[in-house]
Amino acid sequence: MIRTVPTSGNEEINLYLRTYYSLLRSSQEFQIKTVIEAHKRMNSALHVDADKSQIDMAAFIYAILRLPACIDRTRLVIMGQSERVFAQHGYADVESWQQVGAPGRRRRSFFDGRDTLAIYIASRSDIDDLVPLLTAYQIERRKLYIRLNKATIIAKLQLLVDGQERIAKADLKWLSKKTDIGVKDLKRLVKIWGQQTAERLLTIAQEKHELAIRSVAGSLADYKRATRRWWRNIERALPHIAFDERPIYFVSSNTHTLANLLSGYALHIEDRLHEFIHEQGAGLLQKEYHDILEQNVPSSLENFLYYTLKKYESVYPETIPEHRAFEQRAGIIRVPSEHAFDIEMQVISMEQLDLQQMDQRLRVPGIEALAQSNALILNIDYPLGLASYQVLTEIARNIDEVRGIYIMGKAATLNGRIGDVMIPSVIHDEHSLNTYLFDNCFAAHDVSPYLVYGTVMDNQKAITVPGTFLQNEGYMSIFYQEGYTDMEMEAGPYLSGIYEIARPKRHPYNELVNLHSIPFPVGVLHYASDTPFSKGKNLGAQNLSYFGMDPTYATMVAILRAIIKQEVCAKK
Repeated sequence: MIRTVPTSGNEEINLYLRTYYSLLRSSQEFQIKTVIEAHKRMNSALHVDADKSQIDMAAFIYAILRLPACIDRTRLVIMGQSERVFAQHGYADVESWQQVGAPGRRRRSFFDGRDTLAIYIASRSDIDDLVPLLTAYQIERRKLYIRLNKATIIAKLQLLVDGQERIAKADLKWLSKKTDIGVKDLKRLVKIWGQQTAERLLTIAQEKHELAIRSVAGSLADYKRATRRWWRNIERALPHIAFDERPIYFVSSNTHTLANLLSGYALHIEDRLHEFIHEQGAGLLQKEYHDILEQNVPSSLENFLYYTLKKYESVYPETIPEHRAFEQRAGIIRVPSEHAFDIEMQVISMEQLDLQQMDQRLRVPGIEALAQSNALILNIDYPLGLASYQVLTEIARNIDEVRGIYIMGKAATLNGRIGDVMIPSVIHDEHSLNTYLFDNCFAAHDVSPYLVYGTVMDNQKAITVPGTFLQNEGYMSIFYQEGYTDMEMEAGPYLSGIYEIARPKRHPYNELVNLHSIPFPVGVLHYASDTPFSKGKNLGAQNLSYFGMDPTYATMVAILRAIIKQEVCAKK
């Protein structure tokens, strides 16, 4: 077949990719500063001020939210697929190092306490994510160093550190005046770093800091071995479940939405959450709750309670075991990953679901038939990029029957707003260069009844990009001219995996691929978290907060209703 979608033809992005992959082939580390010029020339939509003297705080915050806090003490970052691969290259027992993490990325990472950070990678997509993140961090950190490296500023920060005080508004205004960094930007750092803000700014002010990176990742076979090890951990954790004898509904989403809707735990402890809101809630929490109860706003009370539950458990972590026990009684078992990439799986036995406790939006005619079901829902915490292909194909070869595959994820929208939902029926994959045509089992009417603040757009065209930083205005404009409005990182690899589940051969390359006749439903729902045509507007610049729950739960309600309807029909 001949492709009908033009390639991006973006030489700056391709040059950047060639530059760091050629350097990663070396058996030695390379300095991040080596790729800074290529990074700047790319003119990334996520790093619009990379080549300017002014600080791009949106890009810096995006990076620090996705890198472990120890990054300011790290000199060398090592990437590998498994403990065995690290050991083969002289880094024995990395899992005995301090385990660290980042709020915006799930990667199993270990810090040696001195200057070396070992990071497990699940696919090439992790490399295409990590290298630009580290480069953006170093570029913007250097700008901060130049602004902060003054005797008066260092002395002021030292006083704040010695006094162990939170930076006050007056201190922020003083720093803003001395550094020409906006007060709003400094407030965002305080929101992220909290009481460590002064200490971390002092570290930046006193040290230039140069990062290096080394890849000890092996072959494609090593990625597959790591994925196989991940699956074996699930089989060992659940020896009583015969995955190869039960029909499966596969869901890629997150660890909270599906479980909250099916278990109904937040609704079960509503009185406790009510007390928590009035005792410790402030601002949005109390006001929104009051407005929902008084019906002053159309927000969902259930969604609000799910959001509050997360806040509640961050204050009272000792209540989490009770929550997990409640889920298990409802047939929901969580299996965290071990010794591999960081992807949790939830295994749900549909016959054990408590129909009275679950969210009432899931009730469909004939739902009582689930008591006779032997089907499982496998929900994974969505992987990054190409890892989704690795995970789906590994699961597929270890189960008996696929009854449906449903993908929920974040995306950038080129024609909508943050919080909108996009439903694509065409997906161009920049990894395989295939353009997939498929019957998306969802339409706008499946989601819109449950979405309060956004708009649902179906019949969209999506593009799966290699990395969040690996886009620029020229790249996006080419696809926008062809009607592509939805940019994300996982749908293309998932469809490559679906092709191999439904067809007797490996997925093709650089073709127009028809997936209309596959024997099970496929649903892809994306909610907008970024608007890249609005300069610098990304999740580093802002945060979905409570209102981000609206599209997340609207899409998951649609997915679970589709699964339940499918299973009810199967039992007739």
